[in-house]
Amino acid sequence: MFFSPVVASEHIKNKYYRYLRTTFNMSEPYKDEFESLINGDSLSAGPYLDVTDAFEKGKSINDLIDEQILPYNFSRINIKLDRPLYLHQEKSIRKIAVQNRNLVVSTGTGSGKTESFLIPVLRELVLEHENGTLNPGVRALLIYPMNALANDQTERLRVLLGNFPEITFGVYTGQTRHKYDQALA
Repeated sequence: MFFSPVVASEHIKNKYYRYLRTTFNMSEPYKDEFESLINGDSLSAGPYLDVTDAFEKGKSINDLIDEQILPYNFSRINIKLDRPLYLHQEKSIRKIAVQNRNLVVSTGTGSGKTESFLIPVLRELVLEHENGTLNPGVRALLIYPMNALANDQTERLRVLLGNFPEITFGVYTGQTRHKYDQALA
């Protein structure tokens, strides 16, 4: 099954026009003008495809494991090991892991800002596990501006850490229950 932007655009347009017709029951003298606007496609002018520039590619997780930038057991993290990272992701991992630097990542939507900080956090936890120093306690706080984003990242972490139960995490939002057993559930 493939996605056709033209078919999808037509489907969205038809649904929207149907919504307009059923929501705004026009009577004369406006009915004919309203119908001519809808039938004449004057309310839509698409589809438009926005092609963003590709971000420059860097090395893969496997490459960084081979270079010992990431520890060997990082391969237990459920992430595509052979997919090239974006160069800015690789650079951020190196700056944190090798140079012990702080950084700010400012880049476009869909450019993998999360990996730029999450991979280094996971790297430290995997290193602690390998060194036998991973014990209970808070190691990192990931703060998101909205519950929806926090919830989305929770699902992502569940997948990433599915093969690494030694690394645990908790989520605290305005939706978190106050009683321990309810929050745990």
